[in-house]
Amino acid sequence: MKYLFVHQNMPGQYKHICQRLAADTENTVVFITKREAIDLPNIRKIVYKPNREPTESTHRYIRDTERGILHGQEVARQALSLKNQGFEPDIMIGHPGWGETLYLKDIFPNTPLLNFFEFYYHAVGADVGFDPENPSTLDTHCRIRTKNIIQFMGLEAADAGMSPTFWQFQQYPAEYRHKISVIHDGIDTSICQPNPDASIEIRNTDGAVTTLRQGEEVVTYVVRNLEPYRGFPQFMRAAELILKRRPKARIIIIGGDDVSYGRSLPEGQTYRAKALQEVDLDLSRVFFLGRVPYSTYLKVIQVSGVHVYLTFPFVLSWSVLEAMASQCLLVASDTPPVAEVIKDGSNGLLFDFFDHQAIADRVDEVLDHKDRMAALRKKARASIVQTYDLEKCLKEQLKLIDNLIAGKRPVAGAKEGKPSLRSPRNQGGGKAAGAGRAKGAQAKRAATTSKTKPKARSKAGTGKRRSPRAKTAKEPAKVD
Repeated sequence: MKYLFVHQNMPGQYKHICQRLAADTENTVVFITKREAIDLPNIRKIVYKPNREPTESTHRYIRDTERGILHGQEVARQALSLKNQGFEPDIMIGHPGWGETLYLKDIFPNTPLLNFFEFYYHAVGADVGFDPENPSTLDTHCRIRTKNIIQFMGLEAADAGMSPTFWQFQQYPAEYRHKISVIHDGIDTSICQPNPDASIEIRNTDGAVTTLRQGEEVVTYVVRNLEPYRGFPQFMRAAELILKRRPKARIIIIGGDDVSYGRSLPEGQTYRAKALQEVDLDLSRVFFLGRVPYSTYLKVIQVSGVHVYLTFPFVLSWSVLEAMASQCLLVASDTPPVAEVIKDGSNGLLFDFFDHQAIADRVDEVLDHKDRMAALRKKARASIVQTYDLEKCLKEQLKLIDNLIAGKRPVAGAKEGKPSLRSPRNQGGGKAAGAGRAKGAQAKRAATTSKTKPKARSKAGTGKRRSPRAKTAKEPAKVD
């Protein structure tokens, strides 16, 4: 089978699925990306770069739209080049958020497109206007409505979609939700697991080395960047209380000084520096690690005595699920994406996002009652294993992919987020060929998993593909 992935930050949400498919040497996996400093086994990487940035004269509402079109054009050029080389994918899988998948169906009109629908913006009810210090205005409402242009085009173009959580799925227009399956990327619970013997050595600013171990009063906070969207100001105010109350407590903070979401400060300023000016911390017990390798991050969450997580109503971080899988005790903001996963008092503890006093109180609750909290830790891991385990999620992803290759398309099902997949009428010979090839791939994977001899493929699966295709003659690689 031939698979085409598109994501500007390869592999992104496709870390597991693209490598699982590439592990089968009979598959051909191509990945179009902007990211240069990465290579994955058996995956052909094609790097693209937009010809330019949006012009200053472009209306500020649609600069993101112009940027998305520029991304989409360049990916289209790369896809057209692949087509002229004789590569025609059985399925295309990509993230539409940056416009990269906009024109793939114009290059390969008969190939199904599976988009990753991560977040649809709203002026009310989600991240915008959530912080009372930054209220939304009419201008905000108009800008946010316009901001969804690329997302809306991605919805129209896609044959099907995936969203990682039900809350993120619900942000999309109801008219298009029948296309979207709620399937998470998956958490590798064989790697993210508890380690009672975990320890980590951290070098202090004075050069001395501190060793922290599981079972100690270690408070952890992990984000991509230290910023308001992930509650960094609230956490820092809580950290001041925690350190003053608990002389044995140490705090580990992972995150960079850039801004992933929301507003940046004036040039040269960071939210970390701003917070440090506003709170009084014993910095000998606070460790800012910046961005770290994944192996270091795993050690941090394995030594954690209590893990604090905050977020606006926005995309849920992988770190929440990975920390829970590692049997961390989560103290987290009671915001919709978090509350979908964490049930207060069952597998974690929740608090009001803006109440830093409540953060400190809940941290005390955990560290003062370690024995009582053991059950919550176990339930935290169990909930991830049950719903978000990598193998379970990969199985669902692969089933969706095989159905799309077989010619089936989503229609509204009995349950939101779980569409039915059916074969359109009058599909003709292509349906049989696609179904045969998809069944062949399913049989091979099942045989590999069960370590039994794979069943013989059907004739439709081993013969030439009969579905109608656009002519593959050389075409000029021109996208204006």
